Amino acid sequence: MQENNNLSDIAANNLQVGIFKYCLAPDENFLSANQALLDMLGCSRLEFLQKKINVLFYSENDKKIFFNLLSKGDPVKLFQTKIKTKGQDAWIAISAVITYTKDQKKIIQGLVQDVSCQKKIHEHISVEKNFLENLLDNLPDAVYFKDRQNRIIKANRFYIQGTNFPREEVIGKTDFDFFSFDEADQMFKDDQFILRTGKPIVGKIEKTTLANGKKNQVITTKIPMRNKKGEIIGTMGITRDITAHTNLEEEKFSMIINTLEALGKALELRDPYTFNHTRSVAIIAQTIASELKWDAYRLLGIKLAGELHDLGKIAIPIDILNRPGKLSTLEYDLIKEHSQSCYELMKDFSFPFPLAKAVYQHHERIDGTGYPLGLKSSQIIPEAKILAVSDVLEAMTSHRPYREALNINSAQEELKAGKGSKYDSDIVDIALNLIEKKGNQPFWKN
Repeated sequence: MQENNNLSDIAANNLQVGIFKYCLAPDENFLSANQALLDMLGCSRLEFLQKKINVLFYSENDKKIFFNLLSKGDPVKLFQTKIKTKGQDAWIAISAVITYTKDQKKIIQGLVQDVSCQKKIHEHISVEKNFLENLLDNLPDAVYFKDRQNRIIKANRFYIQGTNFPREEVIGKTDFDFFSFDEADQMFKDDQFILRTGKPIVGKIEKTTLANGKKNQVITTKIPMRNKKGEIIGTMGITRDITAHTNLEEEKFSMIINTLEALGKALELRDPYTFNHTRSVAIIAQTIASELKWDAYRLLGIKLAGELHDLGKIAIPIDILNRPGKLSTLEYDLIKEHSQSCYELMKDFSFPFPLAKAVYQHHERIDGTGYPLGLKSSQIIPEAKILAVSDVLEAMTSHRPYREALNINSAQEELKAGKGSKYDSDIVDIALNLIEKKGNQPFWKN
C-alpha cells in the first residue's frame, strides 16, 4: 500500500498536481502535502506544515466561500482562487471533499492545479471577445448569426433594436417572428441557398418592414459559417439601411425624369403626332417586357425609352417630319439623325438601366441593315430590340399626315417577314401572341 501511495505521489508530481490532506477537527492542521503542491506554492515542506489552510487563499472572502461550499457535504470541483507564490500572483483550482478517518477526525482531501496559464488565455479571449462585442454593437449595420435551422444565435445591438424585442427574446427566433411572411420567406430561401451551395449572397437590395411599421430599403450580404472541419454550420449576415441614400437618389432620378418629360411636353406642343406615337410605343414596349418577366426598374426603363426614343426629332424641321410624299436623301438622312441627337441628350445622365443606349439603337436591325451604327444581333441590347418591334407596330397602325393608318394585319405581316432578319424572333412571337389574345386587335389600344 505504501508503494502504491509513493507511485501516486510520483505521478501527481510529474503532472504538477498538488495533493493535500487537511484536518478540520478536533485540531486544524495539514496532515500531508506532496512536492508538486509545495513547488506550486513556493515554500518548503516545513514552512507549509507550519501554516494553516489559508496559505491556499489570497482572499479571505474566497476562503469563506470555499469552506461554506464544503460544509454542504458535496465535493467542490475546480474552485478558482488567487494565491501568492514568492511574491508572485498565481491562479489555482482546488477540488476537495470532506471525509472522516477511522477515528472520526474530520479532514479535507483535495487536489490543486495551477491554472495561471489557462486563466491568462481565458482573460485574453475575454478581452478579444469584449473588443469584438463592442465593435459589433457600435456598427451602424445589423449583424446577425443563424444556425442551420435559420434561428438567430447571436445579433448585435443595431439588429436587436430593429426587432423591438429584448435581446434574450430575439435569440432562438427566426425571420418569420420579425418580418412579414413574404419578406421572411425570401430571407429563408436566401439562407437555404447558402446552406445548400456554400456560396455567399453579396449586396442584395431588399425592402423590409420593421417592427414599428416603418418601411425601409436595405443592402444585405450573407456568407456561410463553417466549423474547423469546413462544414457549414449556419449563416452570417450584414444588413445596411440605405433608405436615406435611396430616397436621395430617387429624388435626383425624379428630377432628371421630370426634365426629360418636360422636353417631351415640348415635343407634344410642336408635333402631336410624334408625341402620341411615343406614348403608344411605351405601352407596347412595357407590355412585351412584362411578358419577359422583367423587374420593376427594367420595366420603368423600357417605358421611359419608349416615351423618349423620338425626342431627338425636336431638332428636325416640322415640315420635313410631316411632309406628305417622298423625302429627298438629304432630308431622310436628317431624320435618321434623331437617334444620335437623343443619345447625346441622355448619355451623361445616370440611370439604373441603359436608357441612352436603348434610344440610340432602336433603329438597328438584326441583320445589320439598321442605323446609326449598323449593329447586328447580339450587339443590340434587348431594350432596343423591343423598341424596334414596338415602333413598327405603332407606326404602321397609326395615322400620319403623309399616309393613312394601315390595318393590324399589315403590321403583323411586316413583323413575320422580318422575323429573325430585321426583328428579334422571340420578341416578334410575343407581340404576335399578344395581338392574337386581343382578338387580332392592337393590344395597346382601349
